[in-house]
Amino acid sequence: MADSTVESRPVSRLVENSEFVFTSKDMSKISEIMMSEAGIVLPESKASLVYSRLVKRLRHLKLFSFSEYCELVEGANGKAERQELIAALTTNVTRFFREPHHFEHLRTKVLPDLIHRAKAGQKIRMWSAACSFGPEPYSMALTLLQELPDAGQYDIRILATDIDPNVLATASEGVFDEAQLAPVPEALRRKWFKPLGDASKKWQAKRELQQFISFRQLNLIGNWPMTGKFQVIFCRNVVIYFDNTTQEKIWSRFVPLMDKDSVLYIGHSERISGIADRSLKSDGITIYRNVTGKMSG
Repeated sequence: MADSTVESRPVSRLVENSEFVFTSKDMSKISEIMMSEAGIVLPESKASLVYSRLVKRLRHLKLFSFSEYCELVEGANGKAERQELIAALTTNVTRFFREPHHFEHLRTKVLPDLIHRAKAGQKIRMWSAACSFGPEPYSMALTLLQELPDAGQYDIRILATDIDPNVLATASEGVFDEAQLAPVPEALRRKWFKPLGDASKKWQAKRELQQFISFRQLNLIGNWPMTGKFQVIFCRNVVIYFDNTTQEKIWSRFVPLMDKDSVLYIGHSERISGIADRSLKSDGITIYRNVTGKMSG
């Protein structure tokens, strides 16, 4: 008879001092939910991470096991908790001017032409996909304002999207502490942020900075309601969490939303793959330009 102890052994034994039973079956269910809802691959090797991220939800809900939690999430009334699960298991590592060469490329290679077009009356649209707590779209806006301080006079907008409504709420407030703002040059911080003046020592983005950015919830594997073109897209360090098929699909969906010569910035561990590779050509390290203006067949 086969030894069944390996199959039934709780994954929680990988976690020291665990208080909830967490089995391979529970892990499998959570992985299936994350794949279907967010396109994110979670192998069993991530069990410790999943446990540590979700244990707070079990305590909050006063549940006794992960099997109870899975039953709740999969049930008819589990929609709200599914969103909490996704929020807990998505990574929100972000900082101002992350990958500095991207913003230098934006400033020197992309914005001169876009500024010329804006001054000629054209609309300019940029998109920060998976914007997290907001440093990326604010960095985009700061880079723009460096080159065009009166950018508010022109039709220039930045769409910032994320799957997690909780981080979007934080991002829209535009409040950051001094450590978060450390990568922002002092002159830019003083010009475009204001101290809250309380014991928190936090700073808030001024209206003149916030006015360019619209925060919206969007699931990259779901429906994209946008119909216009973007001249700049940042989608960094998120597609890497998808399987290869989903990655190729995401890259291909960007192309019809890009003008010819529009630029896509991706994460340092990501590479364009699939049919999108026929249209998006390298313009620097993890920087791609649409050379066709459409999806090449």
